[in-house]
Amino acid sequence: MKKRNNNLNTFFQGGILIALLLVACSSGGENSAPQRPVVAVEATQAMARTWTEGINVTGSLTPKYEVAVKSEIMGLVQAVYVNEWQKVRKGTPLARIDDRELEPLLKRAEAAYEAAKASELQAQVSDNRARREMERIIRLKEAGLATRQQLDDSKTEAEASVARIEAARAQVRVAKEDLKQAKVRISKCLILSPIEGIVSLRKVSPGDLVGETGTDKTLFQIVDNRILNLTVSIPSSEMAALQIGQILNFTTDAYTGQTFTGKIKFINPSVSETDRSVKVIAEVKNEPQILKGGLFVKGRIVTGVREAVLQVPRSVLIGRKEAPGGKSEILVVEGKTARLRTVTTGTISGDVAEIRDGLKEGEWYIVRGGFNVKDGDTLDVTRKGGGLK
Repeated sequence: MKKRNNNLNTFFQGGILIALLLVACSSGGENSAPQRPVVAVEATQAMARTWTEGINVTGSLTPKYEVAVKSEIMGLVQAVYVNEWQKVRKGTPLARIDDRELEPLLKRAEAAYEAAKASELQAQVSDNRARREMERIIRLKEAGLATRQQLDDSKTEAEASVARIEAARAQVRVAKEDLKQAKVRISKCLILSPIEGIVSLRKVSPGDLVGETGTDKTLFQIVDNRILNLTVSIPSSEMAALQIGQILNFTTDAYTGQTFTGKIKFINPSVSETDRSVKVIAEVKNEPQILKGGLFVKGRIVTGVREAVLQVPRSVLIGRKEAPGGKSEILVVEGKTARLRTVTTGTISGDVAEIRDGLKEGEWYIVRGGFNVKDGDTLDVTRKGGGLK
């Protein structure tokens, strides 16, 4: 009997435990789904700003004026007056070639020129004498004191004297040109800088033989960095937007954070058959002269400006389509709730996208922390006004 009572007690205790478990389970059944935690995000306001239309380009800088200085005559280098990295002006002496072999040629040309001028003077004297003699014979003939033969002879002599003057003058001109050529030749022994700039390369020393027949040796390289050419290529599909005088803003890794400006000066009239691109050259005024030829740059040609364009960072768009008029999604903030909103994008430039529809100016959208957010999530929002920087 006692054993039967113990079994009953055990049965009732087990039943009570099962009942308690059932009650506990039934009491939590209504809210069994786990709750998503509040997500901390950073949001900013959508703002309309001036939108600059343009074409993104890459290219390289080259000096607009760069000269390879060579010798026009053959000879030994007597002296060198400049070194590399030295600034020179137009006409600055760079080097001198030994001119001792040319000096006698110059002196002979000078002597020949003086002799030709003396011959011209002598011919003029003879012409004056012949004319006076002819006039005298004419008067004697009128008086009956000279024959017809004497008159003809005097006229012939006067005409011959005129011819001798012309021949003498021709000799003077020839001698003058020979003298000029000799002076030019000897002047080429002094090599001068043809432009203002900096000596970027010196490849000659005293004693070198330069100007040898069949050689093309560069003695100096002079670079003028005050004006640079920026050469870029753009797809032919965008060439309709190009115009001479448009601004090209660009940056280079050599000067992080600085933006430089050029102006389009040349648009190639033909399209490259290789890649269907158009070559464009912009002129860059390099003042102060911090940019150098050979630098690689990234830039944008400004083709137009629009006002009051709604813009957002490109990174906040979800599932974006790059073509204008494409559909994307963006997470906007409504109170403390995240809402996934479909928007229509316009032009996309670099890290910025134009929003044509689906978002209004002044609305808040998530810029940081959105990778953890889903539509309808509760947010802990840090609001920062100002939109794009």
